[in-house]
Amino acid sequence: MSTDQKTAAAGAATEIRGWCLGRLPDGWFTGEPEVIVDREEITVVGQLPPVKGDQEPAEGETAADAIAAGRSRRFREETREARIGVVSEGRKVMFTTLSVPVMTRLRQAERRVLDTLVDAGVARSRSDALAWCVRLVGEHEDSWLGALRDALRQVEQVRAEGPRS
Repeated sequence: MSTDQKTAAAGAATEIRGWCLGRLPDGWFTGEPEVIVDREEITVVGQLPPVKGDQEPAEGETAADAIAAGRSRRFREETREARIGVVSEGRKVMFTTLSVPVMTRLRQAERRVLDTLVDAGVARSRSDALAWCVRLVGEHEDSWLGALRDALRQVEQVRAEGPRS
């Protein structure tokens, strides 16, 4: 990605963040939420305000876990129509013409790692960045990967010696 493309993408991401922050209804979060933008999705992360009637914890669950789960479920249910409304106001904008297939499904945080490697010039594309990460793990975890391969061979041997169906 050229410097001009990176500048344009950064400007577009800033514009999207601003639009999202301006469009989100007051009272949804206790402070300003974080808006994370990449090529595929926009994620809004915020602290939900406390609510009355939080659930009691299930067995093995801490009170904090139960309260967080209850609040997030309630928030999703109560804000569904408003969230869909905000999304429907958006428009599709192509920020880059770069099209590189990556044959795996990654979450946004994982894609951000790959994009950082691309932006830093470590890799030419997400595919190259993913290959770079795999090579790095292979170099630094060689003994662990060897032990894992040995264990897999033992599993295959036990399966081969087991009953036939």
